Amino acid sequence: MAHLFEPFKIREVVFRNRIAVSPMCQYSSTNGYANDWHVIHLASRAVGGAGIVFTEAAAVEPRGRISPQDLGIWSDSHIETLAKTVALIHNFGAVAGIQLAHAGRKASTAKPSKGGKVLDESQEGWRPLVSSSAIAFSQDSPVPEALSLEGIQEIIDAFTQAAKRSLQAGFKVVEIHAAHGYLLHQFLSPLSNHRQDDYGGSFENRTRLLREVVQAVREVWPQTHPLWVRISATDWVDNGWDIEQSIALSDKLKSLGVDLIDNSSGGIIPGVNIPIKPGYQTQFAERIRREANIHTGAVGLITSPEQADEIIRTEVADIVLLGRELLRNPYWPHLAAKQLGHDKRWPVQYDRAWL
Repeated sequence: MAHLFEPFKIREVVFRNRIAVSPMCQYSSTNGYANDWHVIHLASRAVGGAGIVFTEAAAVEPRGRISPQDLGIWSDSHIETLAKTVALIHNFGAVAGIQLAHAGRKASTAKPSKGGKVLDESQEGWRPLVSSSAIAFSQDSPVPEALSLEGIQEIIDAFTQAAKRSLQAGFKVVEIHAAHGYLLHQFLSPLSNHRQDDYGGSFENRTRLLREVVQAVREVWPQTHPLWVRISATDWVDNGWDIEQSIALSDKLKSLGVDLIDNSSGGIIPGVNIPIKPGYQTQFAERIRREANIHTGAVGLITSPEQADEIIRTEVADIVLLGRELLRNPYWPHLAAKQLGHDKRWPVQYDRAWL
């Protein structure tokens, strides 16, 4: 029976344990470039003992950033600093992963420390925003432009080129971000997608863009390297995207070469009552793992070593992704190993920490 510190292999990539650093925005980039903050922040989580370290969401084009300070990978010039970060993550024993993203109608907002409100062009923001349909995210948000068929093809190409750059930078895992109300989720959910063409209406049509992005990325991403997709397993709203559709989607994505579904939830509309409690999203990982027969990752208020270990031991998921807990303590994996009684050691430079 697997446990939290058992190695995990997907394709030809081996993770030293089942702990992943979840993608978390750092709001520290200028024009999409990684800098010393990103190098130190991500490499320290590798030193801390995680099995895989993901970057924050990396925008595949400038208008796809959530905030002006988001990471980007829309230009070849972004590769150099990312490659430096990747090399350090690998040198310290973790696997480097990158999340490719486009914010769609939820783009051009201030970072949370500045209130998170929508920015206009005079405040470093940009227009137009784009989405599946011309429906604003909220009363305070601008109405986006519905992407044309030509614009949809440009989005697919942007993800494809970003995947190529990710390979050049040395990443071993790519995760496509189709959750939290961002662009690909905006196509999936009937709450935001009111299109009347081949990309709207039926389940088959609403999932078409994500499936085409996955196909295009898988063609340029090595067969030896894992491809993950993050989804919001439910919108938590009647007549929205739900777990049954997520299971059906996951089955289709598996046939297209996706190796793991990273299960989050919500984000498509504001003001939704989500029953947040420890492990509240793990149920989705469990159902998709069992019913779509695909590897899954569990996220959401996973904080204790015992809780994380139980998720793996009881086959709820194959990986646990920690966010805030690894912001608070980059060395959580080492402490968890000690607490769970596994024969793991700190880096030799920190050996005295065991005394």
